[in-house]
Amino acid sequence: MTPDLSIIWPALLAGLLVTATHVPLGIQVLKRGIVFIDLAVAQIAGLGVIVADWLGYEPHGAAVQAAALSAALAGALLLNWTEKLWPEVQEAVIGVTFIVAANAAILLLATNPRGAEHLKDLLIGQILWVNPAELPLVALVSAVILALWFGFGERAGRIGFYLLFACAVTVAVQLVGVYLVFTTLIVPALATRRMVRGRMALSYALGAFGYALGLALSLVSDLPPGPLIVCAMTALGIVAALLISRQAPA
Repeated sequence: MTPDLSIIWPALLAGLLVTATHVPLGIQVLKRGIVFIDLAVAQIAGLGVIVADWLGYEPHGAAVQAAALSAALAGALLLNWTEKLWPEVQEAVIGVTFIVAANAAILLLATNPRGAEHLKDLLIGQILWVNPAELPLVALVSAVILALWFGFGERAGRIGFYLLFACAVTVAVQLVGVYLVFTTLIVPALATRRMVRGRMALSYALGAFGYALGLALSLVSDLPPGPLIVCAMTALGIVAALLISRQAPA
């Protein structure tokens, strides 16, 4: 049977767009030592989506997008404030924030007959059902985020980083789910942490090949693509890290 590329290409493009913004931000997250911020902000953005759905708004309407972005920005500002207030325990604060947001989402979905399905979609995403009509806007937002990041970088300051991060995660979590957002952010950055030259390029390659390999495996196995992409990207990251460590000077 010929693979249905009309389903695969929007999913792959969505993955590449997520990779485009998350690789440079992931390197910065690893440098700052706040690895779990992605999970926390993604979960808060997802909570915004769930609240909007609970209030009766259309699943893909402007109100839901506004709710997700508002929640993510509020979460980012909260974490920026806690980093200034308690920098020595910021990672623990991020973890608690994630747990509270996750359990608040579970409580809101408890009375929803499709609650389990909504929660599954939030966590592992529905990348194969990405609407191609949404991708041009996602590409535009991603381009703006990248332009601001590479234009200002660390000069944007801590609050600038958190706000850009919140925008990137808000877009990504509705495309690919919380787990893939976290994997795309951390795995390429972690695998290439010992590199000095070519780190960004290799990180981008790991992200892109991880999505391509996971989607290809999903086609031939009929297994869900989200977990396969997570496993594929992680496996590629492990191989890359081992090869890099062998070449690194003793």
